[in-house]
Amino acid sequence: MAARTPAIETFPALRAWQRKALVEYLRRRSEDFMAVATPGAGKTTFALRIAAELLADGTVEAVTVVAPTEHLKKQWAESAARVGIQLDAAFRNADLHSSADFHGAVVTYAQVGMAPQVHRRRTMTRRTLVILDEIHHAGDSRSWGDGVKAAFEPAVRRLMLTGTPFRSDDNPIPFVTYERGGDGLMRSRADSVYGYSDALRDGVVRPVLFLAYSGETRWRTNAGEELAARLGEPMTQDLIAQAWRTALDPAGDWMPQVLRAADARLTVLRNAGMPDAGGLVIATDQQTARSYAKLLEQVTGEKAAVVLSDDAGASARIAAFAASEQRWLVAVRMVSEGVDIPRLAVGVYATSASTPLYFAQAIGRFVRARRQGETASVFLPSVPHLLGLASEMEAERDHVLGKPKERDGFDDDLLERAQRDDQASGELEKRFAALSATAELDQVIFDGASFGTAAQAGTPEEEEYLGLPGLLTADQVAVLLSKRQAEQLAAQRRKAAARAAEPAADAPAAPPAPMSAAQRRVALRRQLNALVAARHHRTGVPHGKIHAELRRLCGGPPSAQATIEQLEERIATVQTL
Repeated sequence: MAARTPAIETFPALRAWQRKALVEYLRRRSEDFMAVATPGAGKTTFALRIAAELLADGTVEAVTVVAPTEHLKKQWAESAARVGIQLDAAFRNADLHSSADFHGAVVTYAQVGMAPQVHRRRTMTRRTLVILDEIHHAGDSRSWGDGVKAAFEPAVRRLMLTGTPFRSDDNPIPFVTYERGGDGLMRSRADSVYGYSDALRDGVVRPVLFLAYSGETRWRTNAGEELAARLGEPMTQDLIAQAWRTALDPAGDWMPQVLRAADARLTVLRNAGMPDAGGLVIATDQQTARSYAKLLEQVTGEKAAVVLSDDAGASARIAAFAASEQRWLVAVRMVSEGVDIPRLAVGVYATSASTPLYFAQAIGRFVRARRQGETASVFLPSVPHLLGLASEMEAERDHVLGKPKERDGFDDDLLERAQRDDQASGELEKRFAALSATAELDQVIFDGASFGTAAQAGTPEEEEYLGLPGLLTADQVAVLLSKRQAEQLAAQRRKAAARAAEPAADAPAAPPAPMSAAQRRVALRRQLNALVAARHHRTGVPHGKIHAELRRLCGGPPSAQATIEQLEERIATVQTL
């Protein structure tokens, strides 16, 4: 028996962006359409509605969905079945054709790359809509890209979906349109764009607070030399990589302290209206993931779920965690894109991978909103590049071809090289021993702005930020962070005044100690945030847009990374606006 045509009237109501994009799609009726929407916005629902429309009016007879992972194949099939579209998630290349009980199949990019001719024949047999989920994966390798192009050129329609339409290489993405800009470079063009800032305004996604932790790190090189560095301070790349690696060492103090703080934040959220809130630790490799799980059990008294690879067992563990009220999940890489666990609200970014693409995908696991006022909190090392990515959450990017490439983050290859290169000390080699690392809350990043001054882990100052209410709008988050920062600074001033009053009245006053560069940066960030907040109250323009305008006028990175001179220039500029 042939699969029934899905009933359009049974579909859930569409969000405003989905309706607008659907109207645009039906108006154009073009072969290719690319929709860019932030994680959590509802790309799957949008795509399935298009599939139902085309099946109902006879434009297509079959649907093929191409997903990045095996787990997402099952997720797509389950979502489609709920709206009357039957997709075969168990299709193998050896099967050649799906049963007539299905409207089509869900496959992976790797599966298509292995046997593109199989999928080309399937596409030519029936008029087919191909949905390419997270289409940027088609540029991951020449075989994948060439396979996708060969397999689906005969398709009647191709719908490309992505939440991160950019890559760090020049591999063109099949079926994506590129247009030459005024600078002569080719940029990808989307037919529908719904960014994080749009979704945040509409209440579709959660506001994300980034809690950045610095601290002192010490390690020993293979040559026996002991090195020390403060995480987050300007250093050469190899030293940053070594300090970062030392902080993430499960045998040190940094990770236990950060996990303890993250679990405290999770408890606050659970007590404040999100009783099933869950946390996710993203680890670099399997060994450290298991170690982090043991640390979490020591901190919480409850075992953490662990997902180590993309296999059938991993999918079952993810599904079980999503349906439970278990506190923590520890994963290696795979829970970084498309995996739908709406209750995830606290994250610990404990991985060395930090390209913009990977970072955006990872943070996308925490932004899906279920009710008004839910917030997300992500704990991360105070590494300059990560702070920049956190400050640019709302940035929209395109895939640019031919642009001179600068390394835009660390990955495992860079860390491996940093362990043997001698850029800074002449002695840094592949093998080293992490000696110690302590954690300190450096700053809280929200809406492109940096709040707070340094607070040691486990102190009342840190608890002030960990205890922020769990149900807040984006505007309330900004107001509360400003208030907490002001209270923190007032308390510091009172302590300083009390210390100054301690000497005898006739004793000469000691001259104030000169501020360090780090203290000056904190003070300038505080002053800049206060001026931006004042302008927000006068004009109603969001904090993030004011910071973005100052960056446009003055140049330089986000305020979390800006130098003293750049902060001073922005302060002078905002005073003239």
